[in-house]
Amino acid sequence: MTVGAKNSAVVGQIATLIAVLILAAAVTWNRAHASGSGIALPDPAVDAPLAGKSGKQTAVVAGGCFWGIQAVFQHVKGVKDATSGYSGGSVASPGYEEVSTGNTGHAESVKITFDPSQISYGQLLKVFFSVAHDPTQLNRQGPDTGSQYRSVIFYTDDEQKHIAEAYISQLEQARSFRAPIVTQVVPLNAFYAAEAYHQNYATLHPDNPYIAINDAPKVEHLRQQLPDLYKK
Repeated sequence: MTVGAKNSAVVGQIATLIAVLILAAAVTWNRAHASGSGIALPDPAVDAPLAGKSGKQTAVVAGGCFWGIQAVFQHVKGVKDATSGYSGGSVASPGYEEVSTGNTGHAESVKITFDPSQISYGQLLKVFFSVAHDPTQLNRQGPDTGSQYRSVIFYTDDEQKHIAEAYISQLEQARSFRAPIVTQVVPLNAFYAAEAYHQNYATLHPDNPYIAINDAPKVEHLRQQLPDLYKK
């Protein structure tokens, strides 16, 4: 083997070792600080009744990387569609690179289209708080940091605002979490769908280490903790 080949082999071994160490560190961190770890939460005391007939309503939430939030709600009964995107900022039609700087004010968000005759808004929030993310992490979620990863409920009308605020108050009074809930409840001004390559990312890339470590467990917690709301 030539000197050049030996050097290349050594570089390759070092790169592999670094990748293994990073993955191991991520697994350790996730175990200690896992978001969406499957907390048993009560049903909302204040909620909208199930509608008498099938229809469509929209809910928009944010809580870390939108890949995992989208994946969770795609497995919730009564949800017709979940779309990754951006909300809460000051720039029209932002792109991923812009949002990732944290300078546009947007949060990585998910728009959930659901049938109110099959699932209530309050039950969607129960999923959001119990398995989709950790509502006690301020301007971060898991390994991701920055205001674009903040926890937010973007309400579309006064009823959603009332239900969201009442549920947060209920969880705080019950001391459901060991730290204060930092989730913002703000009006939805606009939702911009993310680029096509972000849609269904967790489903399309199940072997991606980030998905395997951070997002796949959330879907599994949904199946285990809330089986009545889970769909394949």
